[in-house]
Amino acid sequence: MAEAADFQGTSPSPARRWLRRSGALLAGAPLLAGLLQLPLSTPSQAAEKASAATAVGASGPVDVSLDSLSPSAPTNGDTVTVSGSVTNTSKQTVTDAHVGLRVGPSLTTRTAIDTAARRTSFQPGLDPLEVGGKYVAQVAKLAAGSSQHFSISVPVKDLDLGADGVYQLGVSLTGRTTAQPWDQVLGIKRTFLPWQPDGADTKTKTTYLWPLISTVHLTAQTGSDAQQTPVFKNDDLAKEISPGGRLDQLLSLGSDLDVTWVLDPDLLASVDAMRGGYRIQQEDGTTVAGRNQAVANAWLDKLEKTVQGQSVVALPFADPDLASLAHHGKDVTGSLSHLKDATDVAAGTVETIVHVKPSTDFAWPADGAVDPSIIKVATSAGADKVIARSDSLRETGGLSYTPSAARPIGGGTTAVVADERLSTAFQGDMMKAGDSTLAVQDFLAQSLMINLQESKNERSIVVAPQRMPTASQAQSMAEGLRALQQGNWSQSQGLTEAAKAKPDPGATTKVPPASAYPSSLRHRELPRSAFERIQATQAKLDKFRMILSDESRVVTPFGRAIDRGMSSSWRGRATEAADFRQGVETYLDGLTGLVHLIQKSDAKLSGRSATIPVTVQNNLVQGVGHLVLRLTSQQPTRLKIHNGPYDEQPIQVAGEHSQSVKFTTSTQANGPVQVVAQLYTEDGQPYGDPVPFEVKVTEITSTVMLVIGGGVLLLVLAGFRMYTQRKRAAARQAEEDAENGPETGGGSEDAEGTVDTDSTEDSAAGPERASGSESGADDPEQPSDPTPDTAPESADPSDAGERVDR
Repeated sequence: MAEAADFQGTSPSPARRWLRRSGALLAGAPLLAGLLQLPLSTPSQAAEKASAATAVGASGPVDVSLDSLSPSAPTNGDTVTVSGSVTNTSKQTVTDAHVGLRVGPSLTTRTAIDTAARRTSFQPGLDPLEVGGKYVAQVAKLAAGSSQHFSISVPVKDLDLGADGVYQLGVSLTGRTTAQPWDQVLGIKRTFLPWQPDGADTKTKTTYLWPLISTVHLTAQTGSDAQQTPVFKNDDLAKEISPGGRLDQLLSLGSDLDVTWVLDPDLLASVDAMRGGYRIQQEDGTTVAGRNQAVANAWLDKLEKTVQGQSVVALPFADPDLASLAHHGKDVTGSLSHLKDATDVAAGTVETIVHVKPSTDFAWPADGAVDPSIIKVATSAGADKVIARSDSLRETGGLSYTPSAARPIGGGTTAVVADERLSTAFQGDMMKAGDSTLAVQDFLAQSLMINLQESKNERSIVVAPQRMPTASQAQSMAEGLRALQQGNWSQSQGLTEAAKAKPDPGATTKVPPASAYPSSLRHRELPRSAFERIQATQAKLDKFRMILSDESRVVTPFGRAIDRGMSSSWRGRATEAADFRQGVETYLDGLTGLVHLIQKSDAKLSGRSATIPVTVQNNLVQGVGHLVLRLTSQQPTRLKIHNGPYDEQPIQVAGEHSQSVKFTTSTQANGPVQVVAQLYTEDGQPYGDPVPFEVKVTEITSTVMLVIGGGVLLLVLAGFRMYTQRKRAAARQAEEDAENGPETGGGSEDAEGTVDTDSTEDSAAGPERASGSESGADDPEQPSDPTPDTAPESADPSDAGERVDR
């Protein structure tokens, strides 16, 4: 970013004039001392000269920590209070010491702020004299390794601040050591004091992005119940949204600020999934119930209230890594379609959960780093605005000021260039109060300097911080932004308005080439193999969905899991990312395997025709269809299936049921035949593993036919004998009736009342035998053939891992 060399038309401030006089006095003091043969300089001057001789280039034996500075941006009538601690890092005791403030000079460029922040040692001429007087904190003795707290309060009027600007503020410890028993500056810490006591004539419009983004928490697995209970990798998300957690603090801090909320729909969907009950995956593959539903409800309720009426931007679902897609994924067929799907579901997810309509026009590559391929991929799903950063889209036109964020870069696309210094101000460890205070003051100083450049021209500046700030970083961000929004040189603006702002005609619009993309970022990208694995999983999902009666239970959870597999949150976590993608595919394989063919043992066929049963088992909780079962003979000259080498039959099986299908066969010759059963989808794609088995064909011989013929002849002879016996018995009965006369009444009883059972026995035996002699009309069937449809194997619900879930 180009810088203004100096402010034109401004008179030196009193502090600057005082500095010049002090510098001249210091420069002439040695000569004057020699001329007058003075034994000693003044204590203050002696300390300056001693420090110049011994401390230049070193941070000094005493570490100064600046823990708080209040107010961060003072105005007229304020009293500036500086608090912190001094720590003796040497092995010598420090005596006769005090802590003092050094204010000035006024800095004129953003580069000058950077330079001053990097200096660690005391440098006479660059560091002014102490404010002195009563505005010091005495430190009588500081033993080696010990620390002491200090606090100094100075009315602003006593700091001799002049014109509006950014002033260097040094906090130094001056004292003596046993090895060097004279006054010297033993340690110093520098920060900045932004000075804008009155409202600026033209304020800078500042957009601050406030991201609510997390890592991936949900798996593809869900329960088999109607609610499809979600399964989480762990319970870390509950920790983040619980009171005091990272996301809870981000939400609480942001609710008091005027910011643009940047939401990952996956985070909202994951928290929403917790509300109705959820389970947590264990290392052994089992799951246990989660217990933080109330926490999820409270966090989402608070978020919904907070974002009403605010500027809200929704990223594509799971915040896909645009640079990885551009550099490694776009050449893998189908990869870009996942970005389109992730973009399409973003707005609906956010609107359904928090009831606010977000903007989905923005794409945000990692760290705002862009090249032509990233721009092309980022806009391929419908976004026409790309959030870049000024250390990527660098100024090349020699501007002496920071231009507005919006830049037209061609093709109807606008690059919204976030300021790099402001965006990275709160990166790093903000756990220590001293680091946080320095970050806040640096942030305010850079912001004010932007406003002082070309102060008559209104500009729109965008700040895009790290995607997932820690809790301490969020606290520092909030402190700095709160001070900025209470200051006199900036006013808040939403991201959509910043993107619509009039572009600066002198700002660069040229996207840097791929060779300029930072290697440090490229090394953290998802590899091509990741997108190949994602696409393989998608192909399996497409095949699986075709056979399901309720595909939404599978397509939705697996589609979102695939989106999560290319999330930006996997950067720098290659092993975890690969494990996640493999887990999604493995779980899908397990579900597709629940619809399969039952293994068959070898079979024997005796005769010229028979039926072969094949059973399809469906262990899913939902029915399947749109499948075809094909039985193929590998030797159709020996065994035909139906009238050819194979036969097909459509399959439809209810959930948790099996279905047997029978194929008619005909034999042509004796011997073993390899037969293969295979399921296919309706479009001809194989589904599942084939089931091969052997059929041994045995043709009917002449000896067998002779035995059968003999048996038939015996049956005929037996029938003839029965017929003749009946004829003879009937004749005898007629003769007896004729001899006895009509008084017998035609009965068959004898004098003792017994009954002739010959004919009765024959009558009883005849139908039974006849019935037993009837041959079945059906073709022979294998004795082990199962019934066509079996009842559910168990009434108990299957485990979550054996069910088709979302």
